[in-house]
Amino acid sequence: MKDSMNCFKGSQAYVAGPELMYAVNVAIALEKPLLIKGEPGTGKTMLAEAIADALGKELIIWSIKSTTKAKDGLYVYDTVQRLYDSQFQEGDVADIKKYIHMGKLGEAFTAEAQPVLLIDEIDKADLEFPNDLLWELDRMEFYIHETKETVRAKYRPIVIITSNAEKELPDAFLRRCIFHYIAFPDSDTMRKIIAVHYENVEKKLLDQVIETFYWLRDIKELQKKPGTSELLDWIRALELGGVKVERIHDELPFLGVLLKKNQDFDVVCEIKEKGYSKKGWRV
Repeated sequence: MKDSMNCFKGSQAYVAGPELMYAVNVAIALEKPLLIKGEPGTGKTMLAEAIADALGKELIIWSIKSTTKAKDGLYVYDTVQRLYDSQFQEGDVADIKKYIHMGKLGEAFTAEAQPVLLIDEIDKADLEFPNDLLWELDRMEFYIHETKETVRAKYRPIVIITSNAEKELPDAFLRRCIFHYIAFPDSDTMRKIIAVHYENVEKKLLDQVIETFYWLRDIKELQKKPGTSELLDWIRALELGGVKVERIHDELPFLGVLLKKNQDFDVVCEIKEKGYSKKGWRV
C-alpha cells in the first residue's frame, strides 16, 4: 500500500493471516468500510482493536442492538434537558447546540485525527438500518435538522463493520463494502493464538486440549460450538484446577466452560456413554 503509515501488519495481541491483512489494507486504501463476517470466536471485534492499536488511532465502538436506529449513531437532541433548563431558567435555552450530543458516528466525524470506527454486529438491528446509513457512509456527512447544520468528517474514519450473519444485509449496502470472511482458526493457528495469551502452557496439556476441543467442534449435533474465548478460558480453568493431562480426554473436566446449552451437554454425554471413538478419544 502507498501509505505505509496506514498499513496494517497485524499486532502482537492479534494473529492475522495474510488475506485478512490484505483486506484491511485494501479497505483503508479505497476508503471503504470493511465488512467482516465469521462465527463467534473468530476475532471480528478484536480486529478493530488490533487495527487501532497497530496504527496508533483512537477506537470508537458503536455496539448495535435490536432497538438501535441509524440516527442514534449520528446525534441526539436532548429535549428533556432543554425543557428542564427552561422550567428552572438554567442557561440560555435558545442555544440549541448545547443540547445536541454526538452519537458514535458523529464522534468519528468530528474527531481531531483519523479514528477507527467499529460498527459491531450490524445484523442485530432491523433490516432498514444498513440502508439508513448509506448516505452517511458514502458522503461522510449528515445534517442536523434542529440547528440546520451539516456535519462533515474532518478525517474519513477507518470503518470496520462486523456481522454474525444472523440476517442478510441489503445489496446496496454490500456494494459499498469490502468483504472478508474470517474462517475459524485451524489447530496450528489456534496454537499461535493461545501463545499470544498464555506463554508457558505445558506442551502435553496443550496437545490434549487442542485435540479435545476440535473433537467437540466436529460434533455436528452441537447447537453452539465452543469458540476461541471458551478455549482460552478452559485452558485457564484446567491450569487453576491442576487437572492431570490424562484426565482431559476421559472426563472432560469443566465442560461448562466450553458448552453453554443443556442440549449440547446431553449430546456429548450420550457420545461418551455409547463409547464412540474419534481422534484418540478414550472411553
